[in-house]
Order: sequence, then C-alpha cells, then structure tokens
Amino acid sequence: MDKLIIRGGRKLKGEVTISGAKNAALPIMAASLLASGYSTIQGVPRLRDIMTMGRLLAHIGAGFHYEEGKVVISTERLKMQEAPYDLVRTMRASILVLGPLLAKYGYARVSLPGGCAIGARPINLHLMGLERMGADVKLEGGYVVAKARRMRGASIYFDLPTVTGTENLMMAASLARGRTVIENAAREPEVKDCARALVAMGAKIEGAGGSIIEIEGVDDLRPLDYTIIPDRIEEGTFMTAAGITGGDITLKSCRLDHLDAVVMKLTEAGLVFENREGGVRVMGPGRPKSTNVTTLQYPGFPTDMQAQFMALMSVADGTSVIKETIFENRFMHVAELMRMGADIAVEGGIATVKGVGKLKGAPLMATDLRASASLVVAALAAKGETEVRRIYHLDRGYETMEEKLKKIGADIRRVKEG
Repeated sequence: MDKLIIRGGRKLKGEVTISGAKNAALPIMAASLLASGYSTIQGVPRLRDIMTMGRLLAHIGAGFHYEEGKVVISTERLKMQEAPYDLVRTMRASILVLGPLLAKYGYARVSLPGGCAIGARPINLHLMGLERMGADVKLEGGYVVAKARRMRGASIYFDLPTVTGTENLMMAASLARGRTVIENAAREPEVKDCARALVAMGAKIEGAGGSIIEIEGVDDLRPLDYTIIPDRIEEGTFMTAAGITGGDITLKSCRLDHLDAVVMKLTEAGLVFENREGGVRVMGPGRPKSTNVTTLQYPGFPTDMQAQFMALMSVADGTSVIKETIFENRFMHVAELMRMGADIAVEGGIATVKGVGKLKGAPLMATDLRASASLVVAALAAKGETEVRRIYHLDRGYETMEEKLKKIGADIRRVKEG
C-alpha cells in the first residue's frame, strides 16, 4: 500500500494539464453497451475506477483496451447481462450498466451497490424510473433483476435530482419506444456530456443540462467516437492548492463555466483568475479570506469540493461556516485536519472553521476520495512533513496527482508503506 510524504511551505508555480472527467467517462463507457461494434472514448484518465469499469465490461463479454487516454470498447460478443457484487462493491458507478443492458438486451442482473463511506446513496429513483418505463424489477439476493421486452416512454419525476439516476434512465430511454420526459433531472456537466455522447450515437435528446430532459426513443444506436470534458473537481482542487500556498499556476484544458459557484467563492477568498488561451491562470493571496459555503446540487457549490475548500478555510483570516446538505457523513476529514492544528467545530451538517496562522505536518489517514484531496491540499501549506496514508482513495479520482504537483514545485513523493 502506498502513501504520500509531503513537506509543505512551497509556493506552487507552473502549468498543470487537467485530465478528463472520471464522472463523465464512466457513464459514457456504460453507454457503449447500447450499440454493437467498436466505440472509442478519448481523454479518459487512467484511474482505478476506470479500470474497474473496464473489468466489469470485460466480465459482461465486451472487449476493453486502454492506451494513453483512449478507451476502445468492443460490444459485438456480449455473453451475459450481469454485474457481480465483487465488482459493484468497489465502485458505485457500476450501477450505470443497468439501464443500457436492460434497454438493449431486455434483461439485467446488477448487484446492489450497498453503502458508502460518505453516506447512503440509494438507487430507488433508478428503479422507479425503469418501472415507469415498463420494466419488471425485483430485488433478489442482493441483486436488482430487471426484465423488459422493450422499454416504453414515460413521464418521470425525481423527488431529488440524481446524477447516476438521470444518466441511467436517459440511456435506457434512448432505445425505448416513444417519448420519455425526466423532470427535476440532475443538471451537472457530466450529465450533459453523457447526453452529447448519446446524441453522437444517434439518440434524440433535448434539454440535457436543464431540469427537464426529453428523449425520443430510436430503434438502434451506432458505436461511439467521443472526447469527454475535463474534470471540474480536479480543476477546483488545484485552484485550492494555489490558494493555500499563495501560488501562481495555469490550468490547461480548464472549463471555468463548469465551476461558477466554486470560482465565485474562491474569488471571495482572495484568489484571482485570469483567462488565457487554452487555460486559466489562478493566483493565490498572501493569506485567504474567510467565506461561507453551502453545498448544493449543481449549479450550486459541489459537495465534491467541500473538503478541499475547508482545507483552504482552515488557514483563512477569520471564521467561515461550511454547511453540507448533500451527504450526511462528509465531514470525516475534519478530525485529520484538526490533527494538523486546524480549529474546526462540527454540529450536525455545519462546520465552523476558525482560520489559524499555520498548519503543522502530521501522519494522516484518508477516509474517502475528496477527503484524501483535502489532506494533500492542507499538507502543501503545512509546516514540516505530512504523511497521507490510504491514498488508494485518491487514485480513484486523480490521475498522477503527486506528479502534477511535483512539476509545479511541491515537495511530494509516493512511497510504499512499511
């Protein structure tokens, strides 16, 4: 098992190329099941979750090949329509094969994802939508077993927006008979990217990126050749790294329009942004200013940026209040930040952060993907040496993060534990 060793106190300076978005790549990889033939997806980061989805597709019988940011998937000889527990339990996004398998083959058997370290994320809205579209859905021995001769269009309303639920039903509806309308749909850029990929396959979709999506089903779809969007959470993470170190970095392949709420809050904290050809320059202040944040569904402040923003606020001038409204257990990084000297009090879903002059290096344990990132961000500004363990969480969502940081001046290295 690997860990990161970081000596803080260096101002970051230079250029970072942002990788493709994992949360865009995963549903688009699943969408390849809707067509027969060879699909090519460009800009795919080499991450643990991507390889897990690749193993799942291979288990189903698809060919899967990854090389230098490109994934090629062959769906000509699928042998089964099952996603087993051993694969699904390691990555919740595996549930995204449910809609495509059911729509294309009339049958799917997919393990229930189970719990999650940052809170419960049930799939009841996925199942409700599929039933509205005519599927017979049963829960048997920890698996979702769904059957349908051919899905039919339906009107579907989500009580709460769900990203994977919207993507799953959008994919299923692409091959359904008639028109499907999804109301209170998730509006994230990754959902819109999935819709664009489906349209490139021949689907008829309108409204993606808004709260109402309309899909007119077609008889078949063609294989895919598509380039995914850059990862907005990686962008935001490097922005906080610039902010906490007083750095000056340029993010290449960056989409500020996907991060409006984050950029506004970081601007309030004293960061300066400058558009450049092919990228965005981010300049950190001498010391960040405190500002309050409430996580919300897109286009609000993303829950996936809450932990990194808290690391920045832990050294800000003043007191900030951070309210988490999406996941009930997403303050597990607080205890580790406090080991570094952060002054944070948590009551329910609200964290009050009093900025301190300096954090101090300490041995730390990551609990989830974004918590890992927040500890790395904090360590970059801390006095002395910090060890971040359990970085397999980090490897699920950040492509060679330590190498990118090293190129812009961080003192960071990956070593084997023990």
